[in-house]
Amino acid sequence: MAPILGVILAGGLSRRMGGGDKPLRLLAGRTLLDRVVERFAPQCGLGVLLNANGDPTRFAGFPGPIVPDGVPDHPGPLAGILAALDHAAVHHPSATHVASVTGDAPFLPLDLVDRLRAGLSGAPIAMASSAGREHFTVALWAVSLRDDLRASLVGRGERRVGAFLRRHGAAAVDWATDPVDPFLNVNTPEDLAIAEDRLKVS
Repeated sequence: MAPILGVILAGGLSRRMGGGDKPLRLLAGRTLLDRVVERFAPQCGLGVLLNANGDPTRFAGFPGPIVPDGVPDHPGPLAGILAALDHAAVHHPSATHVASVTGDAPFLPLDLVDRLRAGLSGAPIAMASSAGREHFTVALWAVSLRDDLRASLVGRGERRVGAFLRRHGAAAVDWATDPVDPFLNVNTPEDLAIAEDRLKVS
């Protein structure tokens, strides 16, 4: 398979964290985003994008392009995925797939992209799962989905990631959660405290 382009989704409003840029919150002295980049970027042969809205200068030092939603009114993660698929089609025409992760998951597996790629089994999307839970935004997406995804978002107003995945028969790839769930994401101050504890055993 052709090299993968990665996208880190950071376009949300972070309401449960009290607003602001959740990926810039500190975990043991380093931002969540730095930790995600460290684990995810080496897996992406075509580099990584950051999907974020607003002033891009607040992410100075990010090692790739900052790509905002191309759909207005913050329609959610699907808009960020569409922005990444569009970027891949224009700037990396040889790319067949884009891998997505969230900017608040500091324990991502180091074999994430390889295992998702192996798990496609003919499906256009493979998504991660752990402990009986599917992680809709940690996934590998065929670039060929972009027109249908745009029609879903713009034409039908569909914002539910799970519904889009189901319609396209997404394959689930499961990871163990011992000693740490690799898809623990930091949504609240309480989650940040949990992540601090998990660092001690990861």
